[in-house]
Amino acid sequence: MPLRHTMELELNIEGRKALVKEISRDGSQLMISVDDELFNVDIVKVGPAEYSVLYKGRSYNIEVVPGSEPKHYTVNTFYFTHDIEVVDAESRYIRSRNDAAGGHISNIIRSPMPGKIVKILVAVGDAVEVGQTVIIVSAMKMESEFKASKAGIVSEIPVAEGDTVDGNQVLVVIEDEE
Repeated sequence: MPLRHTMELELNIEGRKALVKEISRDGSQLMISVDDELFNVDIVKVGPAEYSVLYKGRSYNIEVVPGSEPKHYTVNTFYFTHDIEVVDAESRYIRSRNDAAGGHISNIIRSPMPGKIVKILVAVGDAVEVGQTVIIVSAMKMESEFKASKAGIVSEIPVAEGDTVDGNQVLVVIEDEE
């Protein structure tokens, strides 16, 4: 089978950048390169966020959980957890727009998974401090408090108490104080 280039991603893995290319695919068999080093792997999706990877006769189970920001993921193996950002053309564009705007939006709180809004503790126009709980979401029979990671002013709350939300849905937007 001739080699063909089908996909290329830049991954930011806890500060380390890696260029990952899919060279060829035949069913679940993939040839990929990571920073120009070739790997033949067999990858099968075995659950909603779980993958089984065979490499050189060894089996690895990997869980890929969407993070609180778009294109951010937490990747769990049996022994390790890594935070990964996918850097593609869209995310570079968004980053350059935010940089051009002075990085005005500083904190977007998103639902990490489907759930239900239990309580909204702030209103549009409220000033919030770092670590202040702004919204509570119930998911998988647990309530999670979401806190502001930066001080600012609440500019948008596109949800209401009692709403059912999807994973990665925007819950609260906090902008830098002017």
